[in-house]
Amino acid sequence: MRIVLKIGGSLLAEGVEETELASDIERIASEHSLVIVHGGGRDVTHVCERMGKKPIFVTSPEGFRSRYTDLETLEIYVMVMAGKVNKELVAYLRSRGLNAIGLSGVDGGILKAERKKKLIIIDERGRKRVIEGGYTGRIVSVDTRILEYLLNLGYIPVIAPIALGTEGEMLNVDGDRAAAYIAGAMKADRLILTTDVDAVYVKGKPISKLSLDEAKAALKDIGPGMITKIYASIEALAMGVGRVHICSGKGDSPLLKALEGLTGTVLER
Repeated sequence: MRIVLKIGGSLLAEGVEETELASDIERIASEHSLVIVHGGGRDVTHVCERMGKKPIFVTSPEGFRSRYTDLETLEIYVMVMAGKVNKELVAYLRSRGLNAIGLSGVDGGILKAERKKKLIIIDERGRKRVIEGGYTGRIVSVDTRILEYLLNLGYIPVIAPIALGTEGEMLNVDGDRAAAYIAGAMKADRLILTTDVDAVYVKGKPISKLSLDEAKAALKDIGPGMITKIYASIEALAMGVGRVHICSGKGDSPLLKALEGLTGTVLER
């Protein structure tokens, strides 16, 4: 099988070495083709604060909460995501004997995105406002050639969610949706989105399985922390991914159990 795995930033901030993710990744990579996309927003926030740059987060009318990325924030984002977070994760995986190689979406033109010129947000009074888009992007294409080449050589690509803009600039793109687009372009059999909760909750209840239509209908009842993962899942399934698993990255064999449908939430067409 072809599997794309997104490791959430909250898990990275707490320390992947404190989880069983590496053991599961080793098992999966020994039997399947594996591509990893990682988050790292908490690390970006910590470095911003240490550098005296106040992080700003905005919420869209659809409920997406995202980092507002001006030019200074972009520079910190690239430094932390493609540098510190990516290389720490690659170093850890390689210390476990895994043949990981670190990349960003800019390398080899893996991710191309269109810069958002304007953003519609909900302000502190609950009103809609239009602001400058900054340096965030909407993914428009994925070039999988370098990923295919590396997989054929036995590598595990580890990708930071930074895209190349249509005007040659670097852009911040959402990690879950980057993973979804990569999975779709590679016609992956499985997409795994890890988080720090055990499943998708709808109206306070954990859901073990959602169809594509059920996922769309449930969007209004899902909190801002999960809504991006549901959108990413819907996009991945629409692009031909066989099945999406949203699961915790903690506990005993979290990825293997999720693939077997024993934990987390499974979304399928």
